Amino acid sequence: MPGIDELYHDRRLELVRLALLLVDDLPTAEDLVQDAFASLFRKYGAWLKGVDDPVAYIRTSVVNGARSLLRRRRTARAHVPEREGHVPPPDELILLQEEHREVLDALRRLTRRQREVLVLRYWSHLSEAQIAETLGLSRGAVKSTASRALDALGRHLGAER
Repeated sequence: MPGIDELYHDRRLELVRLALLLVDDLPTAEDLVQDAFASLFRKYGAWLKGVDDPVAYIRTSVVNGARSLLRRRRTARAHVPEREGHVPPPDELILLQEEHREVLDALRRLTRRQREVLVLRYWSHLSEAQIAETLGLSRGAVKSTASRALDALGRHLGAER
């Protein structure tokens, strides 16, 4: 079984991308992944003795970290008025094609669970069983959430055209 160094080298970028799609902020996404790896190291050591599936553990840790962060953000926003006119960074506008921006905007309109299910399915290419395990849901809940999310995504994208 690979150690934490190999796991970090092999999976860090994939996990940062996953976190980025969930929290929509690169520095925060990188922090979530670092925290997940630090937690894994503290609990199981450098050789990951005693963990059955370190990839599933770290993925679940990243998703749970994103959920906690989004809860804290929601709480903070309830106490601080939101700034008007959010403008994305200039590099985001340059790097993303218009259709990609439309998809990301539509993805942001979904519920947290819908966004998580779609990101894990289509970005991380996880099976329904893996998504269910990662999010702590039943496979049926994953199927129905994905179906509703795709319908909502289609409505959002159809309304923009």
